Formats: sequence, structure tokens, C-alpha cells
Amino acid sequence: MANAERDQNFVPTLIVALSTNGTTIVRVKADASSHGLMVSDAATGSDHGPVNALRDDNFVPTLLAVSSLDGVTPVVVYADSSGNLLVDSS
Repeated sequence: MANAERDQNFVPTLIVALSTNGTTIVRVKADASSHGLMVSDAATGSDHGPVNALRDDNFVPTLLAVSSLDGVTPVVVYADSSGNLLVDSS
């Protein structure tokens, strides 16, 4: 399990569920020069189950979003094994 790294003010970095199993936590990556998030476009995760956010060993929750269908239902956000967020820009 990957714990969220923290800055000097103890603010945790983003962590998400791994797309292949939905239970492994991975750290979200960003480009150090451009500060843009690393993404994998048009990649999708499977529905692995709970809508509750996973938590790392320090109880930092993984990233959730709300459903684009109703704007209310929690949706687990996934990343690939490289820490690239899965996005669908279509």
C-alpha cells in the first residue's frame, strides 16, 4: 500500500485506487516542470465495488468524485500502476 506523501505543513498528496483491482492504493503523479497531472486518456477502470474511499495506513482517504449522471453519487477515481489518473476526454 502506498501512503500519501505530505508537504512541510503535513498536507497529504493525492492517492487513488488502482484500476486493475480497486483495492491497491497508488500515488497520483504530476510533471515536476509543468505541474500538470499525469493522465491516461480514454482508459477506464472496472467497477470494483465499494463507493467508500479507501484509506492508507495513516487514514488519508483516496480521491472520490461525484457522478456525471446525477452530480451526487460518489464515484471512485482510479489510476494505472504508473500513477496516471484515468480520464476520458471524449
